[in-house]
Formats: sequence, C-alpha cells, structure tokens
Amino acid sequence: MNAEQQNADIAQMSFEQAMEQLERIVEDLERGDVPLEQSIRIYERGEALKKHCDTLLKSAEDKVEKIRIGRDGQAVGTEPLDPA
Repeated sequence: MNAEQQNADIAQMSFEQAMEQLERIVEDLERGDVPLEQSIRIYERGEALKKHCDTLLKSAEDKVEKIRIGRDGQAVGTEPLDPA
C-alpha cells in the first residue's frame, strides 16, 4: 500500500481531527523513540495532514467577509476580508 492509499482517510477529516492527528505525530517525532521506517511513514502522513489543514483554512478564509458600515453606522454591504 502506497502513502496515497494510506492517507486516503485524510480528505474526510475535519480541520480539528486533522490537527489532533498532526499534533500527535509531532509529539511522537519529537520524542525520538520511533523507529526510522515508522518515522518516515508518520512524517509523510503529517505532511498530508498539514496540506489538508492548509486547504481547509484557505477555504474558510475565502468565505470570511468584512461588513462595510455607512456614515450612519448601518451595514451597507460586505467586501472580502483580505482583497487579493
């Protein structure tokens, strides 16, 4: 089974689930008591989790808008939070 097949479940994870797994991977790697072959596998999974989290964050950022307020203090519309 290749890394892509092993990481197929990541696409279905919420941001919080992916972050939780990523944090566990970082802790395991920082401890340094994981065999080399397993370290490589979990590092690759960590990379896939990070990419998934980045994609989810970008998607959320694209949905966030800033409310524009008129001179009278009333909302007059929205605009992108960070115009590109």
